[in-house]
Amino acid sequence: METTHRVHVGDARDLSALADDSVDLVVTSPPYPMIEMWDDVFAELDPDIGDALDAGDGQVAFEAMHDVLREVWAAVERVLVPGGIACVNVGDATRSVGDRFRVYQNHARVVDAFQDLGFDPLPEVLWRKPVNSAAKFMGSGMVPPNAYVTLEHEYVLVFRNGGRRSFPPGDDQRYESAYFWEERNRWFSDVWTDVGGERQTLADDALRERSGAFPLELPYRLVSMYSVYGDTVLDPFWGTGTTSLAAMVAGRSSVGVERDRGFVSAFDDRATEAPVVSREVNADRLAAHREFVAERRASGEDLGYVNEHYDVPVRTRQETDLRLYDAASVTDVTDASDSTDRRFRVEHAPHDP
Repeated sequence: METTHRVHVGDARDLSALADDSVDLVVTSPPYPMIEMWDDVFAELDPDIGDALDAGDGQVAFEAMHDVLREVWAAVERVLVPGGIACVNVGDATRSVGDRFRVYQNHARVVDAFQDLGFDPLPEVLWRKPVNSAAKFMGSGMVPPNAYVTLEHEYVLVFRNGGRRSFPPGDDQRYESAYFWEERNRWFSDVWTDVGGERQTLADDALRERSGAFPLELPYRLVSMYSVYGDTVLDPFWGTGTTSLAAMVAGRSSVGVERDRGFVSAFDDRATEAPVVSREVNADRLAAHREFVAERRASGEDLGYVNEHYDVPVRTRQETDLRLYDAASVTDVTDASDSTDRRFRVEHAPHDP
């Protein structure tokens, strides 16, 4: 199996480099409106946002920031196949602008935008993130009534572009792309507490200050949940390329769009890590499943089916064809004459435990 991975240097509002209905899944995390680290990014895209912030008008700035994002979501609707899924990781913001403190509900504006475009919202995930205990005291601490609840979660909003995708009966790639029964129970829970935050390890200080990367587990899980082997995954806010790395590890193709060429140049080392990361991820998944099997057998349960590739018991018939693929090699196939795209080819081989 072979996958391709393209990173386009450009503006997420302009996805003209992509054809209509050319991606199967979107996994992204945009700059969060009203989070100060992204004020300059939004002001560059719309100077009125900077003027509103300078004038102390947080509501005007908030709405204008989401107007910028709405242009991206409209472009996403065009390139996403009918029945394709869009997953948007976003957090709300708490902030004082002028003399008023409030929460800016980013997730609500994103839901409104996708609904206006005709997407169907699906059940979302609350991602419960680790929070430093010192950050829990907002407002007046232990004295009522002016303390504030601490935001310790973000959202993974899930939308479908029209009706459900259809597949040919007995489609091999779809059934090989299955997940284990116990993974399904954990992944499709509406609260995730087992996905930690991501340390920003970029060597370039300026890039690190502009990075809000999510951990690999988050896009890897979403890619595994909402796509099949060979699908193409788009991240219009590509950043450090975590979604592309997850796609490489998961046996999917990817397209990323990123305004900052510095992030694109910094991705080479991450791409070369894909073979090692994929083997580790696949080994961990199989080891966790074998532990699950041992626990069930110890309780006297007969799982009833056997996976034909790994000779391990499984809970359902749908898991019998499940197969994991390692990223065996990564090759940079960038056209030296093309200054806007980086391209990689990944060869995948069946995971051999």
